[in-house]
Amino acid sequence: MPLSEHEQRLLDEIEQALYAEDPKFASSVRGKRLGRPSRARKLQGALLFVVGMALLPLGVMMPVRLAEIPIVSVLGFLMMFFGALLVVMAFRGDGEGEPAGGKAGKGSPKQAKRSGFAQRMEERFRQRFEEDGR
Repeated sequence: MPLSEHEQRLLDEIEQALYAEDPKFASSVRGKRLGRPSRARKLQGALLFVVGMALLPLGVMMPVRLAEIPIVSVLGFLMMFFGALLVVMAFRGDGEGEPAGGKAGKGSPKQAKRSGFAQRMEERFRQRFEEDGR
């Protein structure tokens, strides 16, 4: 959901105040994307999947069992599952992280699809917010 003009102005003011107060911290925070999956995470997931894939048939051949359950195969399956989960989560996070003041402006397709009712309600909300702020 895009920010309103008022919210965008407030966000810009806060950002400028942060730069003025502590430019070193502001530049270090802005330079990093929090939660961004690294290339190593993808590699770890793929490696975990491959090791689990090797353990799956190996566990069937090994005599190590607990109540007729091949423990090594179950361990291999779990490793495959979590390896695949790591890789999928890493690739899923790659496309995210659009900046807050991003490209969703007045001419965005989302806003063009809004009904007249939604636009009226948003306009009323903005009027109330501006009246309370005076």
